[in-house]
Amino acid sequence: MFLFRSLLRILFLLAAMAAPASAQSPVLGQFLGEVSPSELIEGADAFGPIRDDLPVVPVQTGGETVGWAFVTSDFVGTTGYSGKPIHVMVAIGQDAVLRAVRLVKHSEPIVLIGIPEAKVQALTASYAGLDIAAEAAVGGVAHDLNIISGATVTIMVIDDSVVRSSIRVARTLGLGGLAPETAPEGPKYAINAEATAAGDWQTLVGDGTIRRLSLDVGQVNRAFEQVEDPRAAARPIAGAEDDTFIDLYATLVSIPGITDALLERAEGQNLRDWLAEGEHALLVAGRGQYSFKGSGYVRGGIFDRIQLIQGDISVRFRDRDHRRVGAIATDGVPTLSEMDLFRIPADIGFDPTEPFRLQLLVQRDVGAIERVYTTFEMGWQPPAAFLEPITPEPAPAAAIAPEPDEASAKTALWQRIWRDKTVEIAVLAVMLAVLTVVFFFQDLVTRSARATLWFRMGFLTFTLVFLGWYANAQLSVVNLMALANSLATDFTWEAFLLDPLTFILWFAVAAALLFWGRGAYCGWLCP
Repeated sequence: MFLFRSLLRILFLLAAMAAPASAQSPVLGQFLGEVSPSELIEGADAFGPIRDDLPVVPVQTGGETVGWAFVTSDFVGTTGYSGKPIHVMVAIGQDAVLRAVRLVKHSEPIVLIGIPEAKVQALTASYAGLDIAAEAAVGGVAHDLNIISGATVTIMVIDDSVVRSSIRVARTLGLGGLAPETAPEGPKYAINAEATAAGDWQTLVGDGTIRRLSLDVGQVNRAFEQVEDPRAAARPIAGAEDDTFIDLYATLVSIPGITDALLERAEGQNLRDWLAEGEHALLVAGRGQYSFKGSGYVRGGIFDRIQLIQGDISVRFRDRDHRRVGAIATDGVPTLSEMDLFRIPADIGFDPTEPFRLQLLVQRDVGAIERVYTTFEMGWQPPAAFLEPITPEPAPAAAIAPEPDEASAKTALWQRIWRDKTVEIAVLAVMLAVLTVVFFFQDLVTRSARATLWFRMGFLTFTLVFLGWYANAQLSVVNLMALANSLATDFTWEAFLLDPLTFILWFAVAAALLFWGRGAYCGWLCP
């Protein structure tokens, strides 16, 4: 434990030294000089000053404002596959139609490795012409979702951030007839920890405690007939139209009454121990031909088929925020092929008393390496029985609520992750210490061929089970590409500290290279 605390203090100092000084300033100012007004709106000749109350800048023609420019990461979370923000500059007209969209900075290793930059830039630019007033009317899903195979998470972040930030700007500025959203009148609510849920599955689904999205083959085929790419309609799913494609269920299982209704006592306690103060958990379960998890998270650590959306926030779940559920305890549960818990971080602003949407991404192969995508959604809101009114404290009026300091938020996030993985870190430290001792005294250890064989087989088995299957701490070239790109741009420790086991393993491998070459990695630590 002393070693863990010491390591945590050292990493905190390193991260503090590497934190950018301009964390509190709008991102817009960093990129405004890289784009000319005429690139954003045809005929524009100047930018006005950045507004004090909103990180947007007027785009002007002859002194007249013809539109507004902003960067998505000033308004919504844009963290991509790399763990760093994807910055997109957007120009929007007075009619709430997007005039130009430019990818100005990213750190995505997948794009750097095998997907041409121009392809991602072109897809980002294709959002020009999007009618934000129409998007606002239907919750941001009025357009077709175009995704580049192999960069699903990256493109989904771009799509989500462009649409949601544009809606927010258009509402705030009153563009296209949109008006700012006002806080709902009436009482505020908190979760009633004493409320209980029904004791059987059918009632829980019927009263809205559990929400259901049931899609059959015919519904999905018809949805793909509506996308722009004609190849999608030409490859329908085989089978009867009423065959189940996916039967999806979801609920906010961190609400105490729902926890007790759905999870065995031990599993419910494990859930409570897993969640820190302010965190919540979503239970997602399903059956049918289509998996809501897919396999992308095994390679990349992100579940790219589902995301949670609540107002201006969206959550894409990572493998470190995921646990499987052994069984659901209530009566009448249907046979489910997938049952999983997803943790909602405390620092994103999620409100368990407010409605949210769970978006499901469905893909269809249209070529050897090409796919077309469409989305389906289910809404969830806590039943009235789980809410209790509270008396709100009066708050001073403000144009915009102050945003938390980005550097502080990132530091708090990785520190929390390290504390949550104290046991795994300790096991890895013991594992590396044993291997180090064996390597330093290998002449003594290898005197017995039989003992050496048994030790090696045992260690490799532990590596496979613990590092590979349990901790998912597989080192890969993607980590190196992300590091190389970060060193060439604005290096920060935070993105790498988010995965403590991988971070420690890379340091161990680097140290071992100095003494024994690549043998420690290739022969012992690669599951």
